[in-house]
Amino acid sequence: MFPEPSLSPGPHHLNRTGCLIKISDNTGRGVYASQFIPKNTDIDISPVLLFSKQEYENHGRHTVLDHYTFKWTEGRMALALGLGSLFNHSDPPNVTYSLDIRNDSIRYTTARNIHEGEELCIFYGHNLWFTPAKPSSQTCSEPETDDGWGGLTVVGDDQQDEIMDIPNPYADGDTEAITSEEDLPFIRLKPAPEEEDAQSIQTVQAWVVDVPDPRHITTLLKWLKQAGLDGPELGHLKRIRKHDDLTSLLLSTTADPPQPPEDLNLPAPYLLPVPTSAALTLPSLSLKSALWPTMYTPRRKDEPEPWTRGKVAWAWNAMKRTVGAATKARLENDELPIAAHIPAPYDDRTATSPLPTFIAADTRRSTRHPLRHASIIAIRQMADYRASQGLDPPPDDDAPSVDPQSDPKETRNGSNYLLTDQTFFVTHEPCIMCSMALLHSRVKEVIYLHPMSKTGGCGGSACLPMLKGVNHRFTIFQWKGTTKVTAEDIRIDPTIDV
Repeated sequence: MFPEPSLSPGPHHLNRTGCLIKISDNTGRGVYASQFIPKNTDIDISPVLLFSKQEYENHGRHTVLDHYTFKWTEGRMALALGLGSLFNHSDPPNVTYSLDIRNDSIRYTTARNIHEGEELCIFYGHNLWFTPAKPSSQTCSEPETDDGWGGLTVVGDDQQDEIMDIPNPYADGDTEAITSEEDLPFIRLKPAPEEEDAQSIQTVQAWVVDVPDPRHITTLLKWLKQAGLDGPELGHLKRIRKHDDLTSLLLSTTADPPQPPEDLNLPAPYLLPVPTSAALTLPSLSLKSALWPTMYTPRRKDEPEPWTRGKVAWAWNAMKRTVGAATKARLENDELPIAAHIPAPYDDRTATSPLPTFIAADTRRSTRHPLRHASIIAIRQMADYRASQGLDPPPDDDAPSVDPQSDPKETRNGSNYLLTDQTFFVTHEPCIMCSMALLHSRVKEVIYLHPMSKTGGCGGSACLPMLKGVNHRFTIFQWKGTTKVTAEDIRIDPTIDV
């Protein structure tokens, strides 16, 4: 039983799950539990009122409704009825919600066990328009426990279905302060020095034409632009090479040879291997320029993107939720304890409402389907959401990733890249299939808990983003530490493809 805060009795709204509306001095009206409510209980399915994009821009956003609406399809905004507009904010929340686009409703579900007298809260996002109230004594107090992952989550021996609320060690302090690499809860997996020997240089076949008369270069450069062959795919290379008395022009990497203007009487284009990326070091520059003149960009070397304390706290909560989903899958559904999580990007500060969060557990056992890996399911959830927003066509049911043979025009403009600028959390190092799906989806970074040395595709049996010929690279992080109870709960056979 939680001690009663300073609450005023509101109207006696009591729904079937035992939720009451009360008024707090700190947060105003809120939803409270009148009895114990188990985790994974559907608290409310709230129908929504929809505003068109124009209605909302002209009227809704200028009213108090702007603080209560959710983003919907086709640029519309949704106002939740029922209890939906009364849940206050908490980080972390004890209630999750999912948008049901088909039925124009929002489902609210408890993320953990809720005790009598406790307030039920959702997460509004990081771009808050108010100062959050301090946590009150309603929060369940648990003894401090270290699970070896710095306290991400622990499953108790007596109550294995209870994920304990371990304080986030990064929750306090200056959210904009930069966290040093040593103080991060994960380590950045650094590849070997990039392409500093002849065998490691990654190349692609490109069409080149020799230009006997250098005066034709200006005409050819204009022709390249008019033909649409001046795209960024060769931006790391210089277009013109001069070798002795011969001038050559780099044309394209298209399957068929481009045809330069006939009136210039040039020789036929020919294929030549050229580097796939700019040079980061002087040894690499020397090797690459021997193939074709290459740009030198040393500013990128050893300059990882900094993590602020606020973003680290966000990552902590995201991984904690991922571990909880894996534990739940094992305990409740006898599935492999593997989960993947795509939270709304931390740096997405422009949205008036948080973007959806996608979280999935492995279902290979229950579905008897070999492709139902947690990572694949999470990517599919993102794809379904994008399709519901009219951003992409719905994917094929069994497609494990974005089709690499898809229309090149759409691939160039990025319309099929599901995970651009997204951080992907997963309990175990993704297998080669899932790593390839992440690569094709253009994920920004992957953070995993447990390495899989025999089957992993992010540094275990292979490291896909570092393979020769891939056209995208993502950053890989591994969570620090060893674990005791939690590791026992989500440890799996090292030969399993995650």
